[in-house]
Amino acid sequence: MESFNHLFRKQAVVPLLFLAALSSCSNIDEDKVDANVQSEDVSASVTPEGIARVLSGVPFGVSQVREVWQAVCSSISNGYDEEYTFSDVFLAPGCGVGETASLDLAVSRSAGASSRIVGSSAVIRDLINEYASSKLQTRSDDFIARLAESGMQIYWPYSEDWDGQSMPVITFDPENGSDSNIGFERVLGPDGTWAVREISVDESYARKHPVWVINRNDDAEFVTPQMAEKLGMLARPSVSTRSYGAFKTLVLKEFKAHRNYDGWFSGGSEFLVKCGAIESFKASTEEEMNDYNPQITDFMIKVRRKQVGKSLRFNSILVSDWSDQLSECAFMVVEDDGGKMTKWSASGTVKIKSKSYGFEVAFPYHRSDDIVWRGKLSDNYLERNSGKAARFGDVSITFEFV
Repeated sequence: MESFNHLFRKQAVVPLLFLAALSSCSNIDEDKVDANVQSEDVSASVTPEGIARVLSGVPFGVSQVREVWQAVCSSISNGYDEEYTFSDVFLAPGCGVGETASLDLAVSRSAGASSRIVGSSAVIRDLINEYASSKLQTRSDDFIARLAESGMQIYWPYSEDWDGQSMPVITFDPENGSDSNIGFERVLGPDGTWAVREISVDESYARKHPVWVINRNDDAEFVTPQMAEKLGMLARPSVSTRSYGAFKTLVLKEFKAHRNYDGWFSGGSEFLVKCGAIESFKASTEEEMNDYNPQITDFMIKVRRKQVGKSLRFNSILVSDWSDQLSECAFMVVEDDGGKMTKWSASGTVKIKSKSYGFEVAFPYHRSDDIVWRGKLSDNYLERNSGKAARFGDVSITFEFV
């Protein structure tokens, strides 16, 4: 096989500056619960444990819990985990990952966001501000600024099962691989005052009771199929994109994860899907191959813990114009775990007058990532198995030509 090399041209990732405005956030208009929380006067640290201890002392009520639930639902609808980042808590109350585009945009509209979200009730941002000013042995504005920029978030596993009234237990990611940790539960005493008691929390408890986990956000930087569709980057195929002439469209139709890759305090699994191919390849001579460059389609599929073992429908485009001269594409799935960047050099194949030529692409990924599967997918394999689920390591994927 003769080969030729090109630097790949990665599809542009449109900045999240075009996401929906805060007006999409629904209103929450219930009054907060009055509470006199007994808490020690401590100097807060912007760590998962420090934030959890501070938040357990904030006198929030059902209205503020619904604010968090609203933001979590927004994150889910955009393809992310059940999360409410503290950057959004302070800059765009009530909005989840994917709804805000940049700090500048969020700051410009955050002043009016509170009244639109909660009516006469305070947003949780305001209660944290008040608590920090009165209880912490540090400047409240300094603490708030560090918290907003910390990359921390409220993660609410199994949030869709919330009954709309129960108050959450607050815990944090111990970041040591443990399956259980202390949680802070607010208890109403007979004299009408609130106290905070420590209980043990594990995933079994979180399935039956609302639990907020303070952990680090690790998926907001990625583009999901849902966001790609909103931004017109990887739009789902329509009748107009179906097979025409010698071209067809390869889509990832369904995706199923068979296990969780991380402990429950860290949330669900982030699967980075990468496909390298030469689009619309129609060269008739070897010289014409210089007119083509491989492209990589790259997006994240977030599988929430409750979704493990379930087939999720996406219909996301991997190769929009697969010609009859494209014989193989390169494909890779990793579960994100961070670390230094590295790359996997892969190859695919095209044909000109029955003669095969190789092309190369380089897939970037993190050294700590779990490699779920990587290799080549041939047109013959994809044709034979179009619409059928197949196992790729610990995930099952259904590809389809349309």
